[in-house]
Amino acid sequence: MSSGEKNTANDAGIAQTKADATPGDLEQRQQSPDENISSSNSSEQDAKAESTKPPSTWQKIYAIVFWTPPKLRWDPEKPPKFSLGLNILFGFAGAFTVANLYYNHPILNILAEDFNVPYVRVSNIPTLAQAGYAVGLLFLCPLGDMFERRPFVLSLVFFTATMSIGLAVTKSLEVFSAIQFITAVTTVTPQLMLPLVGDLAPPNRRAAAMSIVVSGLMLGILLARLLSGIMTQYVSWRYVYWLSVALQYAIFVFLWLFMPDYPATNKGGMNYFKMLWSILPMVAKHPILVQACLISFFTSATFTNFWTVLTFLLAGKPYFYEPLTIGLFALIGIASMVCGPFYARLIIDRFVPWFSVILGMGWCLIGISLGTYIGTFTVAGPVIQAFLGDFGMQTAQIANRSAIFAVEPKGRNRVNTAFMVATFCGQLVGTSVGSQLYARGGWIASGSYSMGSIGMALIITLARGPWEEGWVGWHGGLAIFKKSKDSADGKAKVEERSALRRTDTNEKQPEALADLEKGESHRDQHSHTHGRDDQNEVNATDAEKSLEMRAAENQYGNDVEDDKISKTRKTNQREPLAPVDGPA
Repeated sequence: MSSGEKNTANDAGIAQTKADATPGDLEQRQQSPDENISSSNSSEQDAKAESTKPPSTWQKIYAIVFWTPPKLRWDPEKPPKFSLGLNILFGFAGAFTVANLYYNHPILNILAEDFNVPYVRVSNIPTLAQAGYAVGLLFLCPLGDMFERRPFVLSLVFFTATMSIGLAVTKSLEVFSAIQFITAVTTVTPQLMLPLVGDLAPPNRRAAAMSIVVSGLMLGILLARLLSGIMTQYVSWRYVYWLSVALQYAIFVFLWLFMPDYPATNKGGMNYFKMLWSILPMVAKHPILVQACLISFFTSATFTNFWTVLTFLLAGKPYFYEPLTIGLFALIGIASMVCGPFYARLIIDRFVPWFSVILGMGWCLIGISLGTYIGTFTVAGPVIQAFLGDFGMQTAQIANRSAIFAVEPKGRNRVNTAFMVATFCGQLVGTSVGSQLYARGGWIASGSYSMGSIGMALIITLARGPWEEGWVGWHGGLAIFKKSKDSADGKAKVEERSALRRTDTNEKQPEALADLEKGESHRDQHSHTHGRDDQNEVNATDAEKSLEMRAAENQYGNDVEDDKISKTRKTNQREPLAPVDGPA
């Protein structure tokens, strides 16, 4: 078919279509362009209306929480300094965040009376809080290796503070228990702070920096019981939780004002479930991590065992102390926590972590033995145990964390998760076994269990020497001084520097140390050949080139274009004359 015939057929088809169409269809088709223009204008008006619509309350909250002041925004060329003030702020945030788990411990009987339920029902509240905390440790803490820390931490603190309002106003025990569980899940801020401090602090000051946060964590546990017990002597228990709400919002404001916007440790992104699964291979890969987890399991059991049964001892004969007096014993533990940062700076940062763990076990053993076997007839026993037991456990944990944070620089949140799960399990076992033993055999029975736990921790510590790389053994000797003072674990190898940490951190460092932290050596330590050229041969080559250039200028001085061609030709011919060195 020719093109003319095709056009005729198309025209005939169009004419037939118009003939078959009704008048209404034709009118509708004629009006369609105007309708399209009208609908386009209306959509643009709707878009403008949406843009001018004021933001909702949730949008405002989101904008406030995730907005970062200019001075706190990340600058990779000049990362923010990790100052002592920021370190103390992290410790303060950890103290009064973890306190949410322990406000209910001294006031369970008051809660039973106020909710008009049997004591058995309210006794489940601490268990729910601990279960929620365990869920947060396992499923939220590893996210610190994926997310940016500032928005993640601020979101958790803001959510916890807002949900805690329900604890202060509810009149239902079921609602109270549910909110307690939910807030416990998000009360993992201290466990996000510790790996962040491990990233920011220089290795030779890591133990001292982490001790401030660990001390805040332990202070929060003791202060919560102390404040709750004292306040309920004079005011309603609901004021305890209003105080908690106020402290949470204060933490949020301080972190919002002063916490820099650190980037994520793993910028490429990670699959959440693969990341959780990676904790198990990580544990199997590093013997020091397994050793630290087992030591923490047994030492933390002694801590909860002591503070659980201490109330029974002091409330009975021969002491018969009032609840307020019993609560004041927490001040002894607080005093030991305050000493932690100074001890870490003077001892833990100077020696290998293994030696500091041994010392910590020694303090625990002295305190527990005296408290157990003289505590039934003199109050000096529980006082000594409260100080030395808490002090020894805290210093051992700091030393172990300083060692395990060096094995996986980009997975410190997952390392901390494994460590804290072991610690948490030890606390649960200590509470359960200690209370049952006290019911059967009294103070000495529960104390003897703590003695056995410390003995197991010592055996595990002595199974691997300070320089052993394998699972069991003493290879490398028993030297307790660090081979490298600029490392956290004392070994000579250079630890990979975190991108979040300034090279100069808090103090001015010599050039050699700055190069060391960058992973560079100040002196050449590998064989190479550059810089070993024969200087006479180089000088002779330069002289030959000079003579050739002069000859070229005299011969072609009047012809500029030919001069350029000649220079190019001679340069190409002279290239192979340079001496060839070996690879640098």
